Amino acid sequence: MRSVDSILFFVLLLMAGCGESKQSTDDCITVDVTANYPQKKLILQDFMDVEYIPLETNDEFLCQGNIQAVGKDVIVATNRIGGRDGNIFIFDRKGKALKKINHKGQGGEEYTSFVQIILDEDNAEMFVNDMYAKKILVYDLKGNFKRKISLKGDFLFGEIYNFDQNNFICHDVLNENNFTESYTGQSFMFISKQDGVITQELQIPFKEKKTIVVRTPRDKDGNFFVYMPPSVYPIIPYFDNYILTELSADTLYKYSANHTMKPFIVRTPSVQSMNPEKFLLLSLLTDRYYFMEVVEKVLPFSSTDIVYDKQENTLFRYKVYNSDYTYDKEAFLKSEPLNGEIPSCQYLEAWELIKDYKGGRLKGKLKDIASKLGEEDNPVIMLIKHKK
Repeated sequence: MRSVDSILFFVLLLMAGCGESKQSTDDCITVDVTANYPQKKLILQDFMDVEYIPLETNDEFLCQGNIQAVGKDVIVATNRIGGRDGNIFIFDRKGKALKKINHKGQGGEEYTSFVQIILDEDNAEMFVNDMYAKKILVYDLKGNFKRKISLKGDFLFGEIYNFDQNNFICHDVLNENNFTESYTGQSFMFISKQDGVITQELQIPFKEKKTIVVRTPRDKDGNFFVYMPPSVYPIIPYFDNYILTELSADTLYKYSANHTMKPFIVRTPSVQSMNPEKFLLLSLLTDRYYFMEVVEKVLPFSSTDIVYDKQENTLFRYKVYNSDYTYDKEAFLKSEPLNGEIPSCQYLEAWELIKDYKGGRLKGKLKDIASKLGEEDNPVIMLIKHKK
């Protein structure tokens, strides 16, 4: 059993302090996951900056635009089956192709597959998370091997983010699998960037382990299927903080750069009291809006998109539209968050942009980019960024 550090007592005190009010002095809010909220329409560009980057296409750089990381100077991308084909593409911030890397293999300096690539641009390094092999391979941005970080213990780190110069903040996906009766430990921890040693575990209290995963009954041959919603992000960068979602708890926490943890959102009724459960998932967080999703644990998964408006102190269901289209083009806000400055990133297929361009359905910079695309070009990357 993992040890409980002193932060547990601190967290319990904070939980008691959040109270039941919708908005308190420390910005902790309460969300009723069973309520029927009114509908509201928003325009993406009213509260976020949008940047479009066409990825250069050539015979060597045929990339499907699965963005792993975006820094000040470089973009790290893979194909959608990136962990299987092993290709890693480095572009500059204007989309110019710089380097293609592939170190897939069984050697000591190679990865068997990967689920995530973490960029440390200050040290010109990228960390390739070979999760199932329980190792992280570190390369420079030209693809030269630097070192291997071996991971020990009963952990599978599916989400890893840069926390500071020495540590990653991580989430253990093994704790969220469908065999909850055999694994009920804590999910969040810090590990060293140098040797993979756990430097701190974060304790979030809950009564009984819950999972959003649905497993079908075994058939006569012993086979079963496992289902999980696509937009479950236990760690979300939020400016200089990280929002931590433990699905078994009723409180979501904000963890700051100075290692303090405060309640951020309290959901009601308790997940422990519901059958089937309704889970509260975060999608995209801005300085004004908290975009969320309520997912009921039934097949097919049923979800409701809601947002909290800090300025108006209200909750409502939402539709967000991209004003760079001449029609009501809904903006997708549930892509995996990149970092504290770019909470959402997605790809726009070239052939779809060309179709909209020819139909007169694009405006501004996006229209100009689409006018220069070919049908077989790499996607255009759409960065959704906090306003300066």
